[in-house]
Amino acid sequence: MNNRKLITSEAVTEGHPDKICDQISDAILDAILKDDTDARVACETSATTGMILVMGEITTSTYVDIQSIVRKTVKDIGYDRGKYGFDADNLGVLVAIDPQSPDIAQGVDKKDKNQLGAGDQGVMIGYATNETDEYMPLPHLLAQKLARRLSVVRKDKTLSYLRPDGKTQITVEYDENDLPLRIHSVVLSSQHAPNIKQSTIHEDIKKHVIEPILPKELIDDKTRYYINPTGKFVIGGPHGDSGLTGRKIVIDSYGSQARHGGGAFSGKDPSKVDRSAAYMARYAAKNLVAAGVADKLEIQLSYAIGVTEPISVGVDTFNTGKMTNDELITLIRELFDFRPRAIIDHLDLERPIYRQTAAYGHFGRNDLDLPWERLDMVDTIKNHLSSK
Repeated sequence: MNNRKLITSEAVTEGHPDKICDQISDAILDAILKDDTDARVACETSATTGMILVMGEITTSTYVDIQSIVRKTVKDIGYDRGKYGFDADNLGVLVAIDPQSPDIAQGVDKKDKNQLGAGDQGVMIGYATNETDEYMPLPHLLAQKLARRLSVVRKDKTLSYLRPDGKTQITVEYDENDLPLRIHSVVLSSQHAPNIKQSTIHEDIKKHVIEPILPKELIDDKTRYYINPTGKFVIGGPHGDSGLTGRKIVIDSYGSQARHGGGAFSGKDPSKVDRSAAYMARYAAKNLVAAGVADKLEIQLSYAIGVTEPISVGVDTFNTGKMTNDELITLIRELFDFRPRAIIDHLDLERPIYRQTAAYGHFGRNDLDLPWERLDMVDTIKNHLSSK
């Protein structure tokens, strides 16, 4: 019996309308954290043709120029001229910001900072697998790398006719032992200038984007390519589709191979466990897999607003664990502190490090120095296990 299966994951470029919004929200958060590490930020952004709306709840002792941050972020992405349909210098920027609700604040902010309560209820997931050096699922890792490569060849003028919006999708075929066999198909759509032949786009994308990224040993003569499959992608970005912060939560995390608790990351200060606890769960899962506790590991945390300790800790090793789930949960609780203040302190999260995560994924980013991606607990885990 053939037990092979296909697993697909997608990603988007920094010029996708939802990703524009994520980057603006995190750029505003970073600007605030530079001067006020105690700020409470829940910043949402919406984008459409010719307009950006920044909204949400922010309580801070500092001032930031939101108009300037919005325009600089949009320009950095590459929407810097009117013919792209979205132009940093000719945007309407609307700001609708209120302070954080005192009802929320009284549950989160405590006199003893070590008793910081969770900023909301919810479920957070951390995942790691040893199928790649980045401890990420292969389809999602490749989809994100392709998306990032699209922006590289656009910005360095290798393919100067490309424009900022784009999407990628990779399908990988796995064998009965969950090992990747081959790349089944590649889907890639990139916004481009008008009057460019589709044959040119196909040839250039395959040569300059796909071939430098995808492992040659996983490509065969049956691998299928769908490059700009509609035949034309000139109108893109917020001119082609509206955007909203937090609408790409699965792309931000692990793709289709892990569960998702439902909370978005961008625009939220680290008192929001949607962000900080998800980072800590990834940190724990990655270090545990690297220590050989399991080949795949998913950690599930849950919180109640205003409560310091997580309500629950759950695990799934997908039958790859070297110990029972009960033993693993005991190990996790002994070595990792999931209280909000402990997470913030251990990962040093009250810093302006978030804009860089708002495109191309929050996890598996070996191109960035992200504290939740460090493997600095592996020896501690091994020593703890050997001492028992």
